[in-house]
Amino acid sequence: MKLEIDTDAATLRVSDAGGTRDVALYSPAAFDLISDLWVKVGWNEKFAYGFSWFGRPIIQLPEDMVRTQEAIWQIRPDVIVETGVAHGGSLIFYASLLAAMGRGRVIGVDIEIRPHNRAAIEAHPMAPHISLIEGSSTDPAIVDRVRAAIAPGEKVLVLLDSNHSYAHVMAELQAYAGLVSPGSWIVATDGIMRELHDVPRGTPSWREDNPANAAANFAAANPAFRVELPPRPFSEDGGLRTPTHWPGAWLKKLG
Repeated sequence: MKLEIDTDAATLRVSDAGGTRDVALYSPAAFDLISDLWVKVGWNEKFAYGFSWFGRPIIQLPEDMVRTQEAIWQIRPDVIVETGVAHGGSLIFYASLLAAMGRGRVIGVDIEIRPHNRAAIEAHPMAPHISLIEGSSTDPAIVDRVRAAIAPGEKVLVLLDSNHSYAHVMAELQAYAGLVSPGSWIVATDGIMRELHDVPRGTPSWREDNPANAAANFAAANPAFRVELPPRPFSEDGGLRTPTHWPGAWLKKLG
């Protein structure tokens, strides 16, 4: 696809397999096209690697963080389970939101929690709201440990942010979907991989081997879940699509 921006004429010329067409530059359609390209270029240039939360690196697109905050406020979970710990920034982010709400705790699962990251997380002011479990997120024994840490009747939100291969994400969905409360979500993050198969840091196999495909196929096989974004509590933008690294990620448990 080729995009040509003409700020004088206020048009965006789009050339692709369907031909060439002009789109009004100041329009929702142009916003979507430019946003998609911005996300791809930003991912390749590691834009999301430039942020922290309460002093810990958080490798997330800020737009996704804000949307997740909206969902957490609406769901008001007792427990947030996150697979994939890395530097701990996301755990700290979720814990700080729950602490501000006066409720809840976070469980972080990772196959390897590096000592310096564990030390930083455990020394952080949000540490009382966080539990760490080291081991493969798909190991039945690890899943049992997570399940045992959740009391009956607690409201649970799950975010999957570890290995992003189709097979691993599908295994995580199957392992953790049963923990999700009705009306809450399990989130298969980083489906943007399907759009990154042709960027310099991407991999051709990502076109099919990605979390978004796993989420879509899981929902198709499990009618208790539906791919559905959390509702937006405030919007004066006419319903613009939010730039995201998580397309097709949000699986709502019905009922």
